[in-house]
Amino acid sequence: MNVILSIIILILLLLLIRQYLSRRSITSNLRYISNKINDLTSNDSSDRILLMTEHIEIREFLIEINQLLDYHQEYLADNARMRMSMDRMLTNISHDLKTPLTVVLGYLENLQNDKDYTPEERDALLTKVSVKVVDVANLINKFFDLAKLESGDLQLDSRRIHINEVCRKVIVGYYDTLIHKGFDLDIDIPKQPLYLNGDEDALTRILNNLLSNAIHYGKDGNFVGLTLSEDNETVTIKVSDKGKGILHSVQDRIFERLYTVKDSKSEFAHGSGIGLTISKRLTEQMQGDIEFSSVPNSLTTFILSFKKA
Repeated sequence: MNVILSIIILILLLLLIRQYLSRRSITSNLRYISNKINDLTSNDSSDRILLMTEHIEIREFLIEINQLLDYHQEYLADNARMRMSMDRMLTNISHDLKTPLTVVLGYLENLQNDKDYTPEERDALLTKVSVKVVDVANLINKFFDLAKLESGDLQLDSRRIHINEVCRKVIVGYYDTLIHKGFDLDIDIPKQPLYLNGDEDALTRILNNLLSNAIHYGKDGNFVGLTLSEDNETVTIKVSDKGKGILHSVQDRIFERLYTVKDSKSEFAHGSGIGLTISKRLTEQMQGDIEFSSVPNSLTTFILSFKKA
């Protein structure tokens, strides 16, 4: 009887010792994990917590912590990219507003200080001032529109759109300019009506952005093309030019928010770099896609694709 009791007491003692060691091990592991987390977050380290343990709960806990650390690193990277984007945006805004405003101030100084202008010359200068002020106002509106698109505050009015008519109206608006500048035109808009569900003003703005880019940056090629087509489920609009095009080294960034090309060999992203960003955001809000292909000094084509209504 005494032997059996001794064995039971011994077993209980072993269990208590094991439980104590297990708790001590868990405490030690948790203390290590806590210190490691503080070290990683304080130093913005990309390392992860590695720990050999027999406790299943601790292993599962480590998996969750490392996933949170991954998210933390992604958050820091996103913040860094956002800061760079904001810095670039402020630089672009400063430059793009400063240039026309400097010109306006120069014209106004001439008008104030030079009394020898004839009425015709004064009218001509005032017209130039008016044009530059309109440019500034348009640029400011673009920045506001982009901010609304980025925040999701700009809501589109989705309805059935007759795409043929939209394309015709837009190209007619540029027709005199294109003919005056000697551009060759390739316009292919089918007679059969094509429809999509979207915002007509947004589609008009997208086409205006693409056509104005084609005219401005494709002027060396003296060619502009606008093609509307369809397949079983999709309508496609293509805007083309034969200008300098987009260098291959920057093609993956051309739709980035406020990205502008600084390469002197390419004029494509002259200015604030807002137009293509706005076009992409508007296209995506209408559940469409915008892509492009470019062979410099040969052919550059922007392709809009939407589901048929």
